[in-house]
Amino acid sequence: MIPPACALAAGLGMVSGMFGLVDVPNLPVVIGGWIGIFGGGGMIVLLAWQSRQPRLAFEPGHLLVYLRSGRPYRVPIEIVECLFLGQAPSRLPSKRHESTKTATVVVRLAERAESWRERDVKPALGSWRDGYITILGTWCEPLDRDLVNRLNQRLAEVRR
Repeated sequence: MIPPACALAAGLGMVSGMFGLVDVPNLPVVIGGWIGIFGGGGMIVLLAWQSRQPRLAFEPGHLLVYLRSGRPYRVPIEIVECLFLGQAPSRLPSKRHESTKTATVVVRLAERAESWRERDVKPALGSWRDGYITILGTWCEPLDRDLVNRLNQRLAEVRR
C-alpha cells in the first residue's frame, strides 16, 4: 500500500493550494493532485478489500479458490480429496528474501479430474499445477496444523 499512499499524499499536497495553504502555480497541478487523491485512495481501498478476501471458501457443492483477481474458481467439492500443510519459497521481493520460506496449504484434487489439473493464478498468492493447489501463507492468515485439521474436518462434513 506504500505507492498508493504516496500518490495520495502527493495529491493532497498539490490540491492543498486550492485552499490557500500553499501557492499553486497552475490548474494542471491541481488536476494532477485530484488524480493522485482519487487514484491513490482508490488503490488503497481496493488493496484493503483484497486483503480481507479469503483464499478458500465453501459454497454448497463447490470450493471457492480466490487466487486471482475477480471471481473465484468454483471447484466441485467431490473432486477435492484433502488439504495438507506444506512449505514453499515466500516469493517476497528483494534478494534478501530469496531463501525465506513460508507455510502453505496444499489442496489435492482427484486425479480423474483432468479438466482441473491446472489454472492461472497470481504467483504471489500461490500456484495450481498437476492437480495441486498451493496457497502461500505469505499474504494470508497464519497457516498451521490446527487450521489444516479444521479445513479437513469441514471438507469431510460437506462431502457427507
